[in-house]
Amino acid sequence: MVASIIVAALTCYMLGNLNGAFLTSAMLHDDVREHGSGNAGLTNFIRNYGAGKSLMVIFVDAGKAILACLTAGLLLTPYGFPLEGRVLGGLCVILGHDFPVLLGFKGGKGILSGLFIALMIDWRIGLILIAVFTVVYLLSGYVSLGSILSAAAFAVSFLVLHHDNLFVLLGGVFMGLLTIFMHRSNISRLVHGEEHKTNLFGKGH
Repeated sequence: MVASIIVAALTCYMLGNLNGAFLTSAMLHDDVREHGSGNAGLTNFIRNYGAGKSLMVIFVDAGKAILACLTAGLLLTPYGFPLEGRVLGGLCVILGHDFPVLLGFKGGKGILSGLFIALMIDWRIGLILIAVFTVVYLLSGYVSLGSILSAAAFAVSFLVLHHDNLFVLLGGVFMGLLTIFMHRSNISRLVHGEEHKTNLFGKGH
């Protein structure tokens, strides 16, 4: 079982290194991290290249989250821990996304991947995140605020819905808090009234 956990963790972490925003911008002979916030994530990509070119970003970041959860879940299913496996896969893929060794540990913030991780672990939590983000974004126009509150909802949802499974609970809370931590600069700008609103359907440059 230990070997399966190690294989699952390393595989899913490396999957996380496949960053959709970076790969798509590279296909455009550019590096998304050299523009805007310097973040290799969907929001910064849309701000700089437009929503019309973001389909591959979504495909890669959603796909790696789904694949990681499925892979780790399957590896731990023979030991009776399919749900715990999906949580492990989600945790490791988001660590790979946020801190990718192949990109000098300069990655994204994990919102898009986090949504699909939630859907793979517990679809109810995924729907909660979609609802929270949509309402907050439509009311405020701030992607960052929607993302931060969705991350908080992620952590709280695991506390409420999976309080009977310590590993799943702790894994979910950690992922939620990690995502909030990754938005610490956004939180500072929001507090000081310096954050920019984002049109997710904009044309970019």
